[in-house]
Amino acid sequence: MAQMGRPRTFDRDHAVEQALHLFWQYGYDATSLSQLKAGLGGGISAPSFYAAFGSKEALFEECVQRYLATFAQVTECLWDESLPPRQAIETALRQSARMQCEEGHPKGCMVALGMMSAPSPENARVVDALTRSRLRTRAGILACVERGVSAGQLPGNIYAPAMATVFDSFLLGISILARDNAQHEVIDAAITQIMLTWDIAASTVPPT
Repeated sequence: MAQMGRPRTFDRDHAVEQALHLFWQYGYDATSLSQLKAGLGGGISAPSFYAAFGSKEALFEECVQRYLATFAQVTECLWDESLPPRQAIETALRQSARMQCEEGHPKGCMVALGMMSAPSPENARVVDALTRSRLRTRAGILACVERGVSAGQLPGNIYAPAMATVFDSFLLGISILARDNAQHEVIDAAITQIMLTWDIAASTVPPT
C-alpha cells in the first residue's frame, strides 16, 4: 500500500526558504498553490503540501516569521540605545539598503512591500505581522528622533513625528528603488543626503 504524506527526500527547512522567496517576490495573493508546489522541490503533491504546512496562509505566516527573524533584523539597531540616535537611524537605512539590493533573494523589503501582498479584503489579515513590523520600525525611528531632542542634539521645538516620517518614507521608498534595480551605490549616496535633514536641524540648536 502506497504511503501518503511527504516524500522521503522532502527538506522542510529548504522548502520554507523557497516559499519565502516566492511570497517576497510576488506577495500573498499573487503566489498560487501551483507556484508553491513547483518551487518546493518540483513535484510535491497537494496532500504532501497540506501535511507539511497546513495551508497556504499558515505557510505564509511561517515565512513572515522567518523573514522578521533574519532579514528584517537590519533595522533592530533603532532600538539600541547604546548607539547615538542619529547613528542608529543612519545604520538602519544603510543596512536595509544593502540587504534589499543584494543578490541571492528578491529585491526590496518584504515588510515594506507587505502592504501590497494581500490586496483582497478577505486576505488582508494575513499581512498583520508585516503591518505590525512597519509600525514598530516607525516607532523606532520616532524614538531615535525623540532621544535626539532629549539629548539636546536636535532643537526642542522640532516636530518629531514629521522628522521621523522623513526617514520612514525614505526607508519605505528603498523597496521600490531596489525592485527597479537602482544601484546600491546610488541609494547609499542618497542616504548621506537624507541624513543632512538631521544635520541641518542639529545646526540650529543653540550653543550651551
